Amino acid sequence: MKDEKMEYGVEGRIDELEIRVAFQDDAIDALNKVITAQDKRIKLLEEAIRHLYQEVKERQPADESSQAFNPVNEVPPHY
Repeated sequence: MKDEKMEYGVEGRIDELEIRVAFQDDAIDALNKVITAQDKRIKLLEEAIRHLYQEVKERQPADESSQAFNPVNEVPPHY
């Protein structure tokens, strides 16, 4: 009888560990999907910033073209 309790205890612990691993696998998959979506979004945003930077640089007046474009020195339109 003692062997049956010990055997059941080990099997129960193994079942519990298998359940935990299954939940962890699901959590890892969900996190991976979120990270992948965020990576795609970041890449799109970086590309949009590059395009905006290039557009602002191209619209710069000819007399200021000798100076390097620095958005920090630009005054927002509401000032």
